[in-house]
Amino acid sequence: MSSKSNKNTQLVSSGRKKAYTHGVVNPVVQRASTIVFDTVADLKEAAKTRGDKTLFYGRRGTTTHFALQEAITELEGGEGCALYPCGAAAISQVFLSFLKTGDHILMVDNVYEPTRDFCDKILVGLGITTTYYPPTIGAGIKDYIQPNTKVLFLESPGSITMEVQDVPAMVKVANEHNVMTMLDNTYGNGLHYRPLEHGVDISIQAATKYIVGHSDVMMGVAVANKKYWPTLRENSYLLGQCTSADDAYLALRGLRTMGVRLNQHEKAAIEVAKWLEQHELVDHIRHPVFETCPGHEFFKRDFDGSNGLFSFVMKTGNQKAIDAFLDSLEHIKMGFSWGGFESLVTANLTMKGLRSNTGWDLGPVIRLHIGLEDVEDLISDLSQALEVYKQHL
Repeated sequence: MSSKSNKNTQLVSSGRKKAYTHGVVNPVVQRASTIVFDTVADLKEAAKTRGDKTLFYGRRGTTTHFALQEAITELEGGEGCALYPCGAAAISQVFLSFLKTGDHILMVDNVYEPTRDFCDKILVGLGITTTYYPPTIGAGIKDYIQPNTKVLFLESPGSITMEVQDVPAMVKVANEHNVMTMLDNTYGNGLHYRPLEHGVDISIQAATKYIVGHSDVMMGVAVANKKYWPTLRENSYLLGQCTSADDAYLALRGLRTMGVRLNQHEKAAIEVAKWLEQHELVDHIRHPVFETCPGHEFFKRDFDGSNGLFSFVMKTGNQKAIDAFLDSLEHIKMGFSWGGFESLVTANLTMKGLRSNTGWDLGPVIRLHIGLEDVEDLISDLSQALEVYKQHL
């Protein structure tokens, strides 16, 4: 795996061929629905190569899209990249590209809630069944594989509770049973974790988060290995998936600074987490860098870094205390998503409703995304909010 300095150089340099930039620093914004051809021969040639960064029709993309796809493919180390209007679209369309009636999915139990909803509300109606497995199961996943299991889906670290999975061990079992593997890599972002290097077949990200990085564009990406890229490319097109050239440009602009932003997010989040770890109301920290986070040993082995996202578990609490805590925060705003320059918070009194296999017997979970504000201000904000929390116990 290349060093972080090499990766930052890659972020700056990738997707900047002269064919995309026309001699300026950034790829141009090329908007198009219709592509016109001078001759029948030109049209036939474009039709023949339309899946390989060739101008053919707007839904296939323009040079702006090609630049972004090339950059993310290089970042993730895959064969090709498909673009989608959001992260949830990327996940759902990858499923629809490879699953059929009668197939079975193994889904990690701490998965992003919209992914669970898609399985339980959409795929089930198509005759595709889902079994949820414990996130820390590792090679024990073999006991969950059925004759019709088609996909093993991983998310590492997991949504909200941040368990890190033993991906290589699980991929090995999947390969032995001819099961394809997909991983939600939004946390790892391709800079800190490259699933395809660990044997995963398809890496999916909500580019909305750290790739875009400014909370102003919705986008999803999926990068596949050589075996699965042709199917993903064509089926995504047939399912009508596309993004605007303007959004692709903004994602490229965010990508260039992702490395330096992640460094600051990571540093600030660890500092805030260390402060919270000492607080009397906090039971433990769910941050992969911390030993209290399940799967910490796999994070140390497989990842090159962390970011601004982590959770902390309270010793005790009630909904009134949680609501008062959230309402009293000044700098840290309530809001969904993460990965932008701003600090955000969400809270769950219990995780039981978001799990179907592993349960939850611990206290309330508060998830933070630490942005680019001064750490001192964030700690001060949390300090006063936790005092309010305490008053409502």
